[in-house]
Amino acid sequence: MYKLSLTVSAGLLLALPAFADVSSADKQFARMAASGGMAEVQAAQLAQQRASSPQVRQFASRMITDHTAANTDLQQIAEQENIDLPSQPDSKDMAAMKRLSGMNGAQFDQMYAQQELRDHQQDVALFRKEAQSGRNQALKEYAQKTLPTLQQHLQMAQQLNANR
Repeated sequence: MYKLSLTVSAGLLLALPAFADVSSADKQFARMAASGGMAEVQAAQLAQQRASSPQVRQFASRMITDHTAANTDLQQIAEQENIDLPSQPDSKDMAAMKRLSGMNGAQFDQMYAQQELRDHQQDVALFRKEAQSGRNQALKEYAQKTLPTLQQHLQMAQQLNANR
């Protein structure tokens, strides 16, 4: 009987990592990535309505496509890992959206391009850190998979700003 309970206990211990708590750093990454991803899509949708430059509209279209896909991937991981993600962007991103929503045309284009450059510099740093030192394997792989796309976005945002 003792041998059986020891075997069952060992089996339960082996199953625990699947249900282990996600580190606070990994949870923070997931929440920041979710907030930023939602903000990217919302700002890009606004750019589709208010931008005057075809290049800004094209950039915004790419942001909608790529960040929607990344947001979906992150949501699936969060559900599997039992991580609560925010339902809307954080207050910093909401304030930036409010500023953008008061602009149109060339003024909007310039502000949006500058905001995208800053956001993607921060995104690349955030995702690089998780890709290198994340403890949750699913989030680490997500960061590694998404990082090259964010680096492309950063290059595109740099080009967009160089043309302003």
